[in-house]
Amino acid sequence: MKSTAGMQPPRLAPLRIQAFRRYGLANLVSATGSAMAPLALAYSVIGQGAGAGSLGLVLALNAVPTILFLLAGGVLADRLSRSRMLFLGNLLAAAAQGVLAATVGTGLATTASIALCGLVSGIAVAFIQPAAQGAVGQLVPPVHLQQANALLRLPGNAVRVAGPVAGGLVVAAYGPAWALAWDALTFAAAALLLLGLRLDAPPAVGGALSALREGWAGFRSRTWLWTYTAAGTVLVAAWLAGFQLLGPLVAARFYGGARGWGLVQASFAGGLLAGTLVCLRWRPRRLLAVAVAGGAALVLPLTALGTGLPLPVVLLSAVLAGVGLDITIVAWTTAFQQHVPAAEQGRMSAFNGVGERLAIPLGYLLTALAARVWDTRTVLLGCAALIAAAVALNLCVPDVYRVNRRPGHY
Repeated sequence: MKSTAGMQPPRLAPLRIQAFRRYGLANLVSATGSAMAPLALAYSVIGQGAGAGSLGLVLALNAVPTILFLLAGGVLADRLSRSRMLFLGNLLAAAAQGVLAATVGTGLATTASIALCGLVSGIAVAFIQPAAQGAVGQLVPPVHLQQANALLRLPGNAVRVAGPVAGGLVVAAYGPAWALAWDALTFAAAALLLLGLRLDAPPAVGGALSALREGWAGFRSRTWLWTYTAAGTVLVAAWLAGFQLLGPLVAARFYGGARGWGLVQASFAGGLLAGTLVCLRWRPRRLLAVAVAGGAALVLPLTALGTGLPLPVVLLSAVLAGVGLDITIVAWTTAFQQHVPAAEQGRMSAFNGVGERLAIPLGYLLTALAARVWDTRTVLLGCAALIAAAVALNLCVPDVYRVNRRPGHY
C-alpha cells in the first residue's frame, strides 16, 4: 500500500458536497446574528439600570431549559431526521429573539420578560446541539471530518471578528433592539436553509427510555468522555460567568462600555478565526490531549481583566484565548466523531452537553452573589483559577492520551 505520510490532506474537499455547502451557509447566516446577540442581551439588561444580579438571572434562565430538554433532544437526534430537528430548533430561536427585540424596542422589556425569551431560546438550543453534532457525519465521509469541522467554523469565526464591533456600534448608536432583530432574522433564514437538507433519520431501536438508558451506559463506559465532561463543567461555567457576566460590567466601568467590550469580543473572535486556520493545516495525533490543553488559554483574558491590565493587553489575551478555544473545539469534535458511533452521537453529545451546562446557572448565580461580597476583578481571578485547575486535573487522566486520530483520517 502506498504511504500517505508525505501527502497533504484535501483541505477543501468537503466543499465539493452540495449538502455540506448548504449546511455551512446556514451556519454562516446564523453566525452574523449570533455574533451581536450576547452584547445586545447584556446591554438590554444593563440599560435598565440592572447589575450583575439581574444579568446573572437572565443568563441562568437561558441555560436551565437547555439542561432540562437536552437529553430529550439527544434521544430524538438518534431517532428522527436531524435536518428537521435543526429546522424546528432554529425556527423556535427566531421566534424567541423576535419577541425579545420587539419588547426591547418598544420599551416594554423587563428583566422577567427578557429572561422568559431566554428560556425559550434555551429550549431551542437543546434540540439544535445534539442534532448538529451528529449531522456532520451524515454530510461528509469520515476521512474528511476535521476539515469539515474546521471549514464550518471558518466563515462563522470570520463573521465574529466584525460582528461584535458592529454590534457595539449598533447598540451604542441605536440600542440593542436592532441587533436582536437581526439575530431573529438570521435564525429564520438558517431554518429555511436547513429544511432543504432532508437528512435521513437514524435507525431507531427500542423505545425512547430504553435508548436513554443505553446512552447513559455508553457514556459511563467511556472514561475519556465523562472525565472531559466533568472538567468541562467547571471550565465552561467559569469562563461564561467570568467573560459573559462580569466582562461587560468591567468594560462598562473601565474600558469604555459597549465599544470597548465590542473590541474585546472582536479580538476573541479573531483568535477563533486564527485557531480555525491552524486546524486546517495541523493534524495532531493526540486529539483529546490537544483539546484539553487548549482550554488553558481561557485563563488569559480573565486574568488580564481581573488584574486591570491596559486594554491592548486585554485584547491580545482575548486573541490567544480564541486561538486555544478553537483548536480545542475542532480537536474535541473530531475526536468525538471518530470514537463515538454515528448512531449514538446524539445521546453522547446530549450527556456531554448536560454535564458542561449543568454548572452554568449555578455558576452565574454564585458569581453574581460573589460580586456582592468581593469586587468584580477578584471574582474574575477566581474564575481563571478554576479553569486552570480543571485543565490540569483533566490532563492527569490516562485515557486522555489514548483517544487519538484514527489511521487514515484527516
